[in-house]
Amino acid sequence: MKKIRWGILGTGSIATQFSSALKALEDCSIAAVASRSAERAEKFAKEFQIEKAYAGYEALIKDPDIDVVYIGLHHTEHKEMAKLCLEHKKAVLCEKPFTLNSKDTKQLIDIAKENKVFLMEAMWTKFLPATKRIKKWIDEGRIGKVLHIRASFGFCFEFDYNHRLFNPDLGGGALLDLGVYPITYATYLLNRLPDKIYSSAIMGKSGVDEQNVILLHYNDGTLADLSTALCAQLGSDALIFGEKGYIKVEKFFKADSAFLYDNNLQCVEAFKEPYIVNGYEYEAAEVNRCLREGLLESPINPLQSTLDVMNIMDEIRMQWGLVYPQELK
Repeated sequence: MKKIRWGILGTGSIATQFSSALKALEDCSIAAVASRSAERAEKFAKEFQIEKAYAGYEALIKDPDIDVVYIGLHHTEHKEMAKLCLEHKKAVLCEKPFTLNSKDTKQLIDIAKENKVFLMEAMWTKFLPATKRIKKWIDEGRIGKVLHIRASFGFCFEFDYNHRLFNPDLGGGALLDLGVYPITYATYLLNRLPDKIYSSAIMGKSGVDEQNVILLHYNDGTLADLSTALCAQLGSDALIFGEKGYIKVEKFFKADSAFLYDNNLQCVEAFKEPYIVNGYEYEAAEVNRCLREGLLESPINPLQSTLDVMNIMDEIRMQWGLVYPQELK
């Protein structure tokens, strides 16, 4: 079985975690890594025993020995790098948020289809065993009709205008960095889009949202109450309430467990499955599977779902009046 050959764009924390997961999979290898800095690329290559280290991204993208490229760069670099990969017939796994807006996401999807190349957003939460079990419980009607989803994702970061989280030039703000998780989670579990979207945000001194609340309203009687923050320890737990009971999920975005309760507050089933490595191995395995089977997108995380979430985030930002500098050009 020919190994899938990965190229890694970026040498930051997320690329380090993803590469650690890749190293544990037997059906693939990391063939090259690229960074703006030759020193960082070489250090990363040494750490993960990678043969090739490039100073600059384009050289890796043009390398004929690469099958698929993982993009773990700043939000504002996703579109350009993914576009270049797709035009060079390289499959792409791109970190979230996929792009800054739905227009850019649609453009990448069109390029992927035109070139018949695999493309997927790295929404690792969807592929976790715990998430799959939660989805199964819901689809089987274990809690009846879902009436309410409550999910928060927030940390307390010290303000630094130059940090990507606060810098509008780098696509900063709680929504794109953290809000993409609960929005994706709710729409994935409910398997449909909201009929109405209500939201409010507190804009910080750099002009991006430092905290927000989002309400997804479904005309059939379901609500999703979501909140994210850069300036408050909201935690990252989720509760999914139904007619017959509810599901409790700790750290939903990286959950390795889930608990099913009845309406008498009694736990009737618990699911626990530790990661094989760190959780990123599941999305990597899905990409490897799709490439071996000749699929151009993942049935678990299809491109339309990514575009749908980007459309929701566009609507939310429009309600706030948050526009990124790149969008004004």
